Amino acid sequence: MAKIAALDDLPPRPERDGAVAFASATELVAALRRRDLSSRELFETYLRRVERHNPALNAVVTLDAERALAQAAAANEAIARGEPVGPLHGLPITVKDSIETAGLRTTAGAAALADHVPERDADVVARLRSAGAIVFGKTNLPALAGDIQTYNDLFGTTNNPWDPTRTPGGSSGGSAAAIAAGLSALELGGDLGGSLRIPAHFCGVYGLKPTWGIVPGRGHIPPPPGTLRDLDVMAFGPLARAAVDLDRCLSVIAGPNAERAVAWRLELPPPRRASLAEYRLAAWLDDPDWSVDAEIVSLYARLAEALRGAGARVDADVRFAPLAEAHGVAQRLIQGGLALAGAVPDEAFRAQLDRVAAAAADDDTPPVRRARTVTQRVRDYGVAQERRLRLKAAWADFFREYDAFLCPVTPTAAIPHDQTPDRDARTITVNGAARPYNDLQTWCRRSGSSTSRSSSPRSGAPRRGCRWVSRSSARTSRTGRRSTSPAGSPRSSAGSRRRPATERCGNTSARPRRGSISRCRRTRERAGHSCVDGIQGRRGGRRSRHRAPKTDRHLPRQVTGAGRAVCSTNGD
Repeated sequence: MAKIAALDDLPPRPERDGAVAFASATELVAALRRRDLSSRELFETYLRRVERHNPALNAVVTLDAERALAQAAAANEAIARGEPVGPLHGLPITVKDSIETAGLRTTAGAAALADHVPERDADVVARLRSAGAIVFGKTNLPALAGDIQTYNDLFGTTNNPWDPTRTPGGSSGGSAAAIAAGLSALELGGDLGGSLRIPAHFCGVYGLKPTWGIVPGRGHIPPPPGTLRDLDVMAFGPLARAAVDLDRCLSVIAGPNAERAVAWRLELPPPRRASLAEYRLAAWLDDPDWSVDAEIVSLYARLAEALRGAGARVDADVRFAPLAEAHGVAQRLIQGGLALAGAVPDEAFRAQLDRVAAAAADDDTPPVRRARTVTQRVRDYGVAQERRLRLKAAWADFFREYDAFLCPVTPTAAIPHDQTPDRDARTITVNGAARPYNDLQTWCRRSGSSTSRSSSPRSGAPRRGCRWVSRSSARTSRTGRRSTSPAGSPRSSAGSRRRPATERCGNTSARPRRGSISRCRRTRERAGHSCVDGIQGRRGGRRSRHRAPKTDRHLPRQVTGAGRAVCSTNGD
């Protein structure tokens, strides 16, 4: 592993801050252990960057600076004493605002939860802290994680670091934007129907959705705070600037919860192949019924050729379970699972029942179709679960011949902001033709319906994205440890990481208000340009890159109190 340049060799700030901030989490942990860098200095670097760049992005919505500074100082002292440390020791990270953090406000972007401060961490957050990570902030999301874009009435709109007129995706949009802009070393998000993979794809970073069940799901909102039941299909996973960081984070968060750990444990396997030339890959890059923008298909074709050039076998004529079937199963499981977990309030559930009762039998419009899946009978939900198992068995057969499956994350690159209140009235443009907005999730849900892991890889080329679904094992459901960036990785010929336009052009945002970084400050905006690829891998995950819009909201400091939960029925 390459060593980060010693601090004496780094240029003065802000260039020095950027060199450190964009390093991978794995590189930063190594530098902390060598004492080339202190945890406090690293944390203060991210604080400066939040103050400088977050007004343009509105990615970080709550900070816990004082507690994080104390933890960073303690982390430095532990290393100085030579104490054993965890795999994330002293690393400053952020967490999606739908994931509960003890003593730190968790709102899920909902006004009803504006003052909700959990008393305990989500299991995954507790594991990250135990591994030495320092949680210093929360990142924005759509209200109740219910959209493919990131905006809400509580905090406003999050912009894409590569283009402020475009969305970073959702629902982990603030998470992906923070990683892409170098505001955090590592991010924890969650994914139901693309909530990690789509933002990774739109923002040009790496993301991983692990196989459902290998990471404890308690502590996510929705369902309401305090719910013990794991939400079907939803999985916590990391977003990072390097693929190796996904592996590092997964090794920390995976495994049974405390109650189940008394009876079983998880052992994830190593890669099945020693080199890329040994891998057998399948690629499904387009579909006549769910077409993908020609520019993205062209990128995928070049990637396939690059993989072949490296010696890998790539079959481009593979066709698997029909998209429509997989998407329909995912819809029933996601929306039915939300209802079963208590994530749909009684009043909203009754309204959906009334909609179904009033609809004609042949009415298949999106609102009626959604109402039917939310209010489906338990028997119908059980039938969907059986269909999922059959899809999962088909994937298992498929991966006896292939090691990984390459396909798009979405049919487009990052889309312009569209906050039309009626989600079903929104459209996207693919090859010059209008398509339903919800088609953005179709390719993601093809694999999500079987709860297989998937990931999105990073790419520097504008307006691109793809993902790689890898082989899974029924016991381990994990991808291999080694991964490679696709052709066109965002590095210059000199080897430096490509950065969002805000970083390349300097401070393009308005001057922030004076005061401590943990205090409120205006968010304005600005950013740069470009888009990316996504890949699903043997461990499960996805990633991406893109842009976003202006906003005149505040970055609030932590508050205390309690609130009640409400929930969305959009499913992601």
